Amino acid sequence: MLIAPSILSADFGCLAKEVESVIALGADYIHIDVMDGRFVPNLTIGPVVVKAAQSAAGSTPLDIHLMVQNNSFFAELFLPLKPAFLSFHIEEEKHPHRLLSAIKKADVGAAIALCPHTSESAIEYLLNDLDMVLLMSVNPGFSGQEFIPNVLEKSRRLRDLIERKNAKCLIEVDGGVNGANIAALRDAGVRIAVAGNYIFSAKDRGAAIKSLKV
Repeated sequence: MLIAPSILSADFGCLAKEVESVIALGADYIHIDVMDGRFVPNLTIGPVVVKAAQSAAGSTPLDIHLMVQNNSFFAELFLPLKPAFLSFHIEEEKHPHRLLSAIKKADVGAAIALCPHTSESAIEYLLNDLDMVLLMSVNPGFSGQEFIPNVLEKSRRLRDLIERKNAKCLIEVDGGVNGANIAALRDAGVRIAVAGNYIFSAKDRGAAIKSLKV
């Protein structure tokens, strides 16, 4: 399992040290939640702060998750940073294939995120154009929420669909991930686990990250 600590739960007063600390403890990506206060009821960060986080991350790649309206506008802001993945929500995009093509043209991993209520069938026709699918296992907008167990079955269905389509995309899960559910997520086909509160609020962050490396 690859681990992507979400800086949404980090202390922004010392963001560089927070990013450096989880990388030193084994983080594979740094997960960035970009929220506009419209698609979700929260407002987070823009390119200036993300660029600072990237500088602290060094060679560890960013995983940027857009929770916004006007995806194309925000994609243009963040693609120059060359993250490993840039994901946008299918619920908010009228022309997903066009946007996926633009992301790939920028040499960035193209990903689509699904809210808990959105079926994996909504992106069936796009799977061969994707590098990753991000399954939200909480309602998007805030850290510290409880894991929604139904995502396990959803991930299994998505894994089977990916195999039937002979697609190559990874499955990522974001929300309520912890040491108690990580093995079940792995068995359901998840390859990348996003964890915020579980890592950044832990007394021993190294032990928290290690518990997710199943």
